[in-house]
Amino acid sequence: MAGSFTGGGAAGSGAAGAGTKGAGTAAGGGARLAVSDIAAIAGGIHPDPFAVLGLQEAGRERMVRAFVPGADAVEVIDDAGTVLGALEKRTPHEVFEGSIGPGPRIRYRLRARNAGGTWEFFDPYAFGPVLGPLDDYYVAEGSHLRLFDKLGAHPIVHEGVEGVHFAVWAPNAQRVSVVGDFNQWDGRRHLMRRRVDTGVYEIFIPGLAAGTIYKFEILGPDGNLQPLKADPMAFQSELRPNTASVVAGPLDIAWTDADYMAARAKRDPRRAPMTIYEAHLGSWQRGPNGEFLSYDDLARQLIPYVADLGFTHIELLPVSEHPLDASWGYQPTGLFAPTARHGDPAGFARFVDAAHRAGIGIILDWVPAHFPTDAHGLRRFDGTALYEHEDPRRGFHPDWNTAIYNFGRTEVESFLINNALFWLERYHIDGLRVDAVASMLYLDYSRRNGEWLPNKYGGKENLEAIAFLKRLNEIVYAQHPGVLMIAEESTAWAGVSHPVFAGGLGFGFKWNMGFMNDTLRFMSRESIHRRWHHDDITFGLLYAFSENFILPLSHDEVVHGKASLLHKMSGDDWQRFASLRAYYALMWGYPGKKLLFMGQEFAQRDEWSESRALDWGVIQHAPHAGMQRLVRDLNRMHSLKPALHERDCEPEGFRWLIVDDRENSVFAWARQSGDGANVVAVIANLTPLPRHGYRVPMPRTGRWIERLNTDARDYGGCGVGNGGAVQATSDAFGSVSATLTLPPLATLYLEWERP
Repeated sequence: MAGSFTGGGAAGSGAAGAGTKGAGTAAGGGARLAVSDIAAIAGGIHPDPFAVLGLQEAGRERMVRAFVPGADAVEVIDDAGTVLGALEKRTPHEVFEGSIGPGPRIRYRLRARNAGGTWEFFDPYAFGPVLGPLDDYYVAEGSHLRLFDKLGAHPIVHEGVEGVHFAVWAPNAQRVSVVGDFNQWDGRRHLMRRRVDTGVYEIFIPGLAAGTIYKFEILGPDGNLQPLKADPMAFQSELRPNTASVVAGPLDIAWTDADYMAARAKRDPRRAPMTIYEAHLGSWQRGPNGEFLSYDDLARQLIPYVADLGFTHIELLPVSEHPLDASWGYQPTGLFAPTARHGDPAGFARFVDAAHRAGIGIILDWVPAHFPTDAHGLRRFDGTALYEHEDPRRGFHPDWNTAIYNFGRTEVESFLINNALFWLERYHIDGLRVDAVASMLYLDYSRRNGEWLPNKYGGKENLEAIAFLKRLNEIVYAQHPGVLMIAEESTAWAGVSHPVFAGGLGFGFKWNMGFMNDTLRFMSRESIHRRWHHDDITFGLLYAFSENFILPLSHDEVVHGKASLLHKMSGDDWQRFASLRAYYALMWGYPGKKLLFMGQEFAQRDEWSESRALDWGVIQHAPHAGMQRLVRDLNRMHSLKPALHERDCEPEGFRWLIVDDRENSVFAWARQSGDGANVVAVIANLTPLPRHGYRVPMPRTGRWIERLNTDARDYGGCGVGNGGAVQATSDAFGSVSATLTLPPLATLYLEWERP
């Protein structure tokens, strides 16, 4: 009850020491503490410190015991400063105990003294538990969907006193302590209470506040100290290379996105415009001295830039705290903490709020497949394979030298699902792009024979990971309608974006890696050879509606020697720019949502590197500025023309017009809106020869307005076109067509004009 005093012995349901009373000299708390208990407390190995420290009943007497390293004398005082009793020092240890006489339980403080002075503090062992039986029940069941309100570090008022409540899951530990500057990193000072039903350790430490630096000191089941561990549920972390957790206060932000969030909940994202700008915050732009921009700087610069270009979403490479810049965030050690590279958690919240004010959604890359083996992280957290599998054939990833989560463990599944819910709730995130789903689905992923263990049926499917992904998506969509759950899945696994009730994994969208690989391979070929590889463009339409697809031109395509998108195109510089413009327009006209990695909107020439800003200087040159204008116009066309987005995921919105002109590498199709009122023809000539008098079958007679031509001079092209419009007519056999001029290495959008 708020403001009441329970005392150290009243440990509460599920906690070690529950109901313990003083009884002689044993651990129950008699007139004098047993020597063995004193040695265990002073040595930091006592299994139940709350049963012997704090205020304990000894018959009619009230005994107070405290471990106060560095003190020569300790007194017990009340709120008014009245001395209630002096405590005897049990030498040679620094354990103090003494009677304060008979009477009721009261709130007290300790006054300690040594040659250096006097200090007063509340005794953490005088406070009861914060967690309760219902928390134990839901934690054990794996159905607790607000773990981030219970575990981690929370500034609270407990029993009338301000402080911080710490809680962490470490079921196999002999003991867990909170350490930091506040206790000289002495693991004997704040041993935590063990809740026996769940293996969760907790302690309320009065006097601490937001900003406190801390870690957990853990004694493993073998009695050996583990490396100091960061809090798995820390909401804030130190800036690398430091690795401690930071007590985070409440987010200091007044959200202004209520209308945006309400509209999002009602939207069907499959039928809404979606063009995604993928960004790495550390290298999009840098400060004048090469420093990282703050979240507030990014809100002022990145968001208006993306809004001006017409993108609907920003997808951020992982912002979860990570120790190594070169990992780009894909090896996170702090899943609940926005990286300190750009500021504090409130700054990140303000960034998201600013994006929503501009009508832009924020998607996070999220990494539940694996975690790094840094000593301060999750690996062998309590001295055992707690979050990962013990057997490296299940628990170690050879590609990335990382540990793989044990998806079949209830607490691990709950930890990951709660992390997803945390970002969506606490920071109003609009979606999660789940990284490396293929590596989760297959037990033999990147493994040779003998390096993996089959499932219980002898197969290679990871049944536990499959069950986790299904439950994750069901819970997320139930809790947050309108958000995006996106799978980076590179195999032919069926039903990734199908509902769980229909046998799917339950994602909303899947990255179409096949589209990216096939089409980029086609565009990299010399134009004279493209006729032999026509299917690289057409093949994707055979399966385009089997999933809800996002077409990604992501960071993975422009690093590690793969070259920028501009330099993936074949030919001389003119042909490269023309080809890339044509390719972008072909992609924006292709069924599926769109994703483009930063810098490619202005055709950056160099590969991307996380260690430097984008090459913004090239925009002063006409071809690069033209590319940027084209991307802006493509985004606006995509949003304004229902034909280009309403049926991205349904076959009735697509119709081939020209599928087999291999000799000329010409492709044409029609896109239409759900009601059929808006129709756009997409026509691409992917050779450097202009084609005059080229007859294109059209879906309807009438006037077709040339809405976009990638060969326009504004984009850096030659200006070959059709004078703004063409007329489609029907012949004697009822065939409808129009005669066009097809510019070289260009894509046209023609919109049907309603009579």
